[in-house]
Amino acid sequence: MLLVLVALVAGLTLGHSTDTLEELPGLLLMVPAAIALRGNIFGALGSRLGTAIHAGTFRLSLRPSSVVGENVIASAVLTVATSVVLAVLAKGAAVAFGVANSISIGSFIVVSLAGGLLASVAVIITALALTAGSVRFGWDPDNVTAPLVTAMGDVATVPALVVASGLVGYDVPVLIIAIVGIASLPAMAGAVVRFGRTEVRTILRESLPVLVVGIVLDLVAGVTVERQLDAFARFPALLVMLPAFLAVAGALGGTLSSRLSSQLHLGMVTPSRIPEAAAQREIGASLGLAVPVFLACGSLAHFFARAGDLASPGLGWLIAAAMLGGAVATLLAAIVAYYSTIGSVRVGLDPDTYGIPLVTSTLDLLGAFTLIVAINLLGFL
Repeated sequence: MLLVLVALVAGLTLGHSTDTLEELPGLLLMVPAAIALRGNIFGALGSRLGTAIHAGTFRLSLRPSSVVGENVIASAVLTVATSVVLAVLAKGAAVAFGVANSISIGSFIVVSLAGGLLASVAVIITALALTAGSVRFGWDPDNVTAPLVTAMGDVATVPALVVASGLVGYDVPVLIIAIVGIASLPAMAGAVVRFGRTEVRTILRESLPVLVVGIVLDLVAGVTVERQLDAFARFPALLVMLPAFLAVAGALGGTLSSRLSSQLHLGMVTPSRIPEAAAQREIGASLGLAVPVFLACGSLAHFFARAGDLASPGLGWLIAAAMLGGAVATLLAAIVAYYSTIGSVRVGLDPDTYGIPLVTSTLDLLGAFTLIVAINLLGFL
């Protein structure tokens, strides 16, 4: 529920940014991917630290040699690298899918890199605070980290991208930031190879491929939303609901993936083709959570939009869209979460590193698709 409230605040920012989105063609298609990257990078960080807590190897220390220090270093490198990759792929997607007069590749890099770095500061503080709170107060990190890191990723990323988009149009800052961003990649790669510890290199080696796959999936989701910009501009309440809807779908799948990952590490669940009883209980809990959360998502989106003086198709329509799209998205989330997690184990990969990014990115694409299909089936556009 806290995730829904926080994500709707991000949605209000997006709903009030329709002029910026229309003035900078292509920017909207990058929004789902930029939001997802924060959750993918730091959600996986939280999942790895959660497993360390369960296994009794966690110590709260920022020393480079500590579990926390290694994960923070790896996450910082991944933030810069994937922000640049996102910008390049976003420009390619804009050209490939025919987004007219899309902004330049330099502008994409500036918005992605500057916005990503701004948002990441808040997200990493949240992830570490939740991890420390789990140790201090006995919370299960698998239950709290994924949804709340996702929430902070939503609430921090959208305003950060809007702020960063203000740099577009200033040729010199755009050129400088773009050059620095591109030049930093080989420098960071060299530093990690030369000075990085084994665990840092392992995280980077395993994370980069799955994060790039996630970026591609999220860009397709972004293209799906970008093509509906006129409809979303007509009823900005849909933009208010969009981050919350995608975040809830991803968080349900991410929490399930994180819990299954910890249980697989501890030998409480086996990676079988058909979910056994313990895994079925986890899946059932996720399906049960979806009903009240998506109901809150649709109803609160209407009231948030009205409070922000944004047009809404109506309370009933938003609830119907959220519930219809959410039912399908949650079922898909359970399938993707279970099989991506056990698939990672079967091929000898860390499910903490692979599970959450695959689940959240896949659910961004499937969530955007199911929401738009639900809107069109209901026929209120």
